Amino acid sequence: MQAEDAASEFILDSPLIEITAQLRAYAQPSFSPQRPQVEAVCDLMQRIHQDFEFRPGFTDTSTPLDEVLKHRRGVCQDFAQLGIGCLRSMGLPARYVSGYIETLPPPGKEKLKGADASHAWFGAYVPGFGWIDFDPTNNQVPSDQHIVVAMGRDFSDVTPIKGVIFGAGQHELSVAVDVERHEKPSATR
Repeated sequence: MQAEDAASEFILDSPLIEITAQLRAYAQPSFSPQRPQVEAVCDLMQRIHQDFEFRPGFTDTSTPLDEVLKHRRGVCQDFAQLGIGCLRSMGLPARYVSGYIETLPPPGKEKLKGADASHAWFGAYVPGFGWIDFDPTNNQVPSDQHIVVAMGRDFSDVTPIKGVIFGAGQHELSVAVDVERHEKPSATR
């Protein structure tokens, strides 16, 4: 199977991302004629970062993208799905990427949003090159600080935990993650 064929499933609607005219209208300014695709996707990522407020608790896993667009706030999952919806509305394959970010930043750098918990970003397929990831929450192309755990069409493909809890009263799940860099031990003779 060719890479382009494998990427074709990432152009279609998915359970949480429906291609709409609103998404296309938001994406359109980044995709001017003759602009290279990677440059256009970088511009889209930067616009999402600038136009939307990172606000934990404002949305949940079922918040539709039209609500995110309307209120211009959400979390990494929303921004990843927004980027995916925009790219798909332009006929470009895009996938949801879930993982973690290194907790401690490199010396002199700020801690990235999304560290200490699971994080999400999106990948765009570039013909002749392959998949390139983009993190609109932190306005960067992920490097070695982003650890990929799963990829799918949207959050519903990569949910970290599914199940049913039986019991009385209220329950609240809390998750915290520390990701630390460990140097590979040097080989000694």
